[in-house]
Amino acid sequence: MNTVPVAIEPNRDEHLVAAVESAGGKVVGLDEARVLVWIGLPAEFPELPDAVEWVALKSAGIEDFFTAGIVDDRRIWTNASGFYAENVAEHALALLLAGLRQINTAVVRHWDKERIDTSVRSLHGSTVAIIGAGGIGASLGPRLKACGARVVAVNRSGREVPGADEVRRSSELDSVWASADHVVLAAPATAETRHMINAESLAALPSHAWIVNIARGPLVDEEALYKALVDGEIAGAALDVTDPEPPADDHPLWSLPNVIITPHVANPASGLTREFAPWLGENLRRFLAGDELLSVVTPERDY
Repeated sequence: MNTVPVAIEPNRDEHLVAAVESAGGKVVGLDEARVLVWIGLPAEFPELPDAVEWVALKSAGIEDFFTAGIVDDRRIWTNASGFYAENVAEHALALLLAGLRQINTAVVRHWDKERIDTSVRSLHGSTVAIIGAGGIGASLGPRLKACGARVVAVNRSGREVPGADEVRRSSELDSVWASADHVVLAAPATAETRHMINAESLAALPSHAWIVNIARGPLVDEEALYKALVDGEIAGAALDVTDPEPPADDHPLWSLPNVIITPHVANPASGLTREFAPWLGENLRRFLAGDELLSVVTPERDY
């Protein structure tokens, strides 16, 4: 049986070691490796030996690796796009329901029935747009539909998304805002997607809309978001990511009762490598067979 030498850096996580060995790989030092599984930060990234043909990054969002000039065109790079979709989709649904059902307000105000009751809305019968509907969208769509929502999936190509009632291209975004009751952001952070939630898109959304961001902070213009929330242009925002992270202690979003902020835990660290391991094993089997890998990075798109 063919084997491939694989380095797991900066530490040899047990879940990843088991995945590599079960797929036919052999865990070695970086100087012997053809494959590097990198589970560290960009600042710690090592100089790569020429023999390394493929670098597997454990993160879905890898813009910091591009900013640092680490990703090159001399070898294959993969990220973890879609690998953590179940976890992130679950968190997105929890954030949306918490906002619509005013759970966050009830926690603070206790039995303030008169104030809370008038703000509670149902997910059933609403239309939810998932912007950047890849793996997360495919996992989130059925969850939303189980709650009785209609799902509009938005992606670059207009490709079919399982469970979506409708699919639109990213180029049609201007027509999506007004037709959606709520929006879930699941797109990568690129120059093209920066501040896609801005004064214009916020104004186009209905006043009862909630925005959920489980993607990347730079997708949202937070100054415009704050103004829209204060002015009542939209009903609320639930953010697992911000720009920067964490927000400053005096950031105005903290003060708003219609904002939920969680500390970038949609994909919790407690299960990160455990979730990543089976996908790494599958990709390693593909690498050994000479087949196309999952989640290959496209450098010209920065993801």
